[in-house]
Amino acid sequence: MKKLRLPFLLALISFLTACGFHLRGEADYALPFKTLYIQAPDARSAFVNELKRNLIASNVQIVDAAEQSPLILHIASEDTHKQILSLSAAGRVLEYRIQFQIAFRVYDAKQRDWMAPGEITLQRSYTYDDSQVLAKAKEEAVLYQDMRTDAVQQIMRRLNRVKEPKAVE
Repeated sequence: MKKLRLPFLLALISFLTACGFHLRGEADYALPFKTLYIQAPDARSAFVNELKRNLIASNVQIVDAAEQSPLILHIASEDTHKQILSLSAAGRVLEYRIQFQIAFRVYDAKQRDWMAPGEITLQRSYTYDDSQVLAKAKEEAVLYQDMRTDAVQQIMRRLNRVKEPKAVE
């Protein structure tokens, strides 16, 4: 039995490496620009702050004025919604759905879109219990944070693919 274990492990490892399997690790974004101006309705929101941290970690300088950057990331809206999904027979809430939505656009000083305007909508559902109000409030906050992080990562992936629009002749 022990004699078969080593060849089996070697075969398994070679199979996994041959199929292209590797751990995901951290994303390394080599963004095609070095400076960016972020225009947002609330420049101090948790979403914008997390986005700025990710951009700075990717060696992008965040500037204070649109004139200082070739690109502008305009966060048109950042909305959250909460909806009741189900009620008990007594009329108490059993389940909620929360939603986080971002609308954005990337353009240059000439108002040319470097990327089509986009929208990211994320949803999470969770059960609710009146006897655990504080725990459920914390769970909701964690779910919103998770959705913000997911939205930031999606925007970073999209920013990684932006290209200067072709000149119209």
